[in-house]
Amino acid sequence: ALGPPVAEQIPHTVRSPFGDRIDEYYWMRDDHPEAKSPRIMAHLKAEQAYTDAMTAHLAGLRSTLFTEMKSRLKPDDSSAPAFERGFWYSRRYAPGAEYPVYLRHRGTPNGPDPSASEQILLDGPALAAGEDFFSVGDVQVSPDGNLVAWTQDTVGRRGHPLRIRDLRTGPLLPDTIPGTLESVGWAADSRSLFYLRQDPVLLQSGPVMRHTLGADPAADTLVYDEPDKTLFTGIGHTASREYLLIAITGYDITEARIVPLASPAGDPTPSTVLVPRTPGVRTYADHLAGRWFLHTNRNARDFMLATADSPQAAADPARWRTLLPHRPGVSIEGVALFRSAVAVMLRSQANLTIALIDIPAAAASTPPADPRVIPAPCNLQAFSMSLGENRDSDFDRVRVVFTSMITPATTLDVHLRTGDAIVRKVQPVIGYDPSLYRPARAWAPPADVKRVPISLAWRHGLVSQNASAPVLIEGYGAYGIASDAAFSSEHVSLLDRGFLLAIAHVRGGSDLGQDWYEDGRLQHKRNSFTDFVAVADALADQRWCDPARRVAVDGSAGGLLMGAVANIGGDRFAGIVMDVPFVDVVTTMLDETIPLTTNEWTQWGNPLTDAAAYRTMLEYSPYDNIQPRPYPAILFTTGLWDSQVQYFEPAKYVARLRLLKTDANPL
Repeated sequence: ALGPPVAEQIPHTVRSPFGDRIDEYYWMRDDHPEAKSPRIMAHLKAEQAYTDAMTAHLAGLRSTLFTEMKSRLKPDDSSAPAFERGFWYSRRYAPGAEYPVYLRHRGTPNGPDPSASEQILLDGPALAAGEDFFSVGDVQVSPDGNLVAWTQDTVGRRGHPLRIRDLRTGPLLPDTIPGTLESVGWAADSRSLFYLRQDPVLLQSGPVMRHTLGADPAADTLVYDEPDKTLFTGIGHTASREYLLIAITGYDITEARIVPLASPAGDPTPSTVLVPRTPGVRTYADHLAGRWFLHTNRNARDFMLATADSPQAAADPARWRTLLPHRPGVSIEGVALFRSAVAVMLRSQANLTIALIDIPAAAASTPPADPRVIPAPCNLQAFSMSLGENRDSDFDRVRVVFTSMITPATTLDVHLRTGDAIVRKVQPVIGYDPSLYRPARAWAPPADVKRVPISLAWRHGLVSQNASAPVLIEGYGAYGIASDAAFSSEHVSLLDRGFLLAIAHVRGGSDLGQDWYEDGRLQHKRNSFTDFVAVADALADQRWCDPARRVAVDGSAGGLLMGAVANIGGDRFAGIVMDVPFVDVVTTMLDETIPLTTNEWTQWGNPLTDAAAYRTMLEYSPYDNIQPRPYPAILFTTGLWDSQVQYFEPAKYVARLRLLKTDANPL
């Protein structure tokens, strides 16, 4: 039988201001942008060959599962059309196609014009032909409706060429701009557009540029370049379409800058500060009908919503008017602006809901009445109702998407005044009958003073609380990103085989508000790991599952969670899946040249300047805490060109784990 690869050990000293460490597998890192060294590729191919050999006996099951999962998909599915300025926009898959065709259909807010023909904006399958990898970043139609600009990635490193096509005549314009990030935005003249260059080293946000059609991209105008590379830069137009909004964001600081979109192409286009940065304050801005709307955590841990009458007032919190006050434990997660109302996405008790706030007719009016919560279509304990694709602030309906672990995504357009709902689309899942399945919300007893919510799903008749079911437990717990109770058609194959599915809403996400997030980052990061172990224990103690058949899975920062859990509580699990896992925390956070490192110091800490942060990370970093003891069976995945988590992190982790672990479980 083919044995596991044995990686060469070449001791390398990883230096830091607070102590040096030896990394015997540091040699696996190669930053060449086009090809990795033959030695590294030989090792990775050996790992792949070993995985193929160890899973060869599962080929029949894989084929069965693939056929099942594919059979549930509607072969010619399309998105629910969304209205914007005289057109209904949608994406449609042809049978067997892996990429959609982007379409628009002329019409009114009442619906598409049956006498008008659909128009193709982008042909995804044609653009992807011959490419090993393909992904569309952003698609934006010019204000006059005549041009479409889009970005596409054919490598997987987020480097997108920006392209433009004339929708009247069909051909591509000669303007092609390489090395951009996903987002693109048009100026009001439909002759100039804004984009973000990709930083060639960090692969993240570089400067904001403006391009005029027909001009040499090398001569494009610099609009703004953020000097602090620990922050992200993003662009988008306001709901009013009067301004380009440049959002400078970090995990505990933001700045909003604006550029008037009506400026002629020949004018210089400087950005001005709308909301200045203040340490510890995150404020997100939008504009409609002459007012600025400010979604902020200033003196409001779980955020509040305010308005301002001018850019000058937006810059001065003393001149803000409260539209939705802060409510502890009810976090404001998103806002969509309309002429008559504001739709607000609220999170409470690990569930998302949507509320509508009537906008006072005049800026000086009394505050509006309490928000009107849109009722969920189903009475469930665990669900998600999120804001959908809201493209036009003049539309009289807000688009929302409802889902649960057993409810396929249901897209509704809800009238802003009456509350009546039109179902635009229910995610088609061929052969699926939701009445056969059950959801629930359970809680893990506190490891300290916090109860951890758990969302559950199972097939009725196959699972009961008799300690016999296998369970798959998912978790993430980072960046304040909540783990919503959402439907997955692939998971039906597990449910139908008697699996219990569980989502562990661990600290580090915002599932129970911003305190839940703060309690799982920086010096509190260990809480994410102990929460996940507490969930695994609770599911066994409450007899939801067979303690010997617990499996854990997640990826990226959730892969860090998996790696830490394997070290502190791996004995609870029969298996763990780590997808593109971030497992070498200290080494990565010490290196400012690695993509995302500088952006993430506020998430994990900066080990170059903070001794306490260095020690905290060193105490939980999965790679640094592998012990000579048994580990469960583990499957790792990675991507050679992944710009978010580099391939060498899991490759090194596997090599060191093989060296030290004392069990015979497959790895």
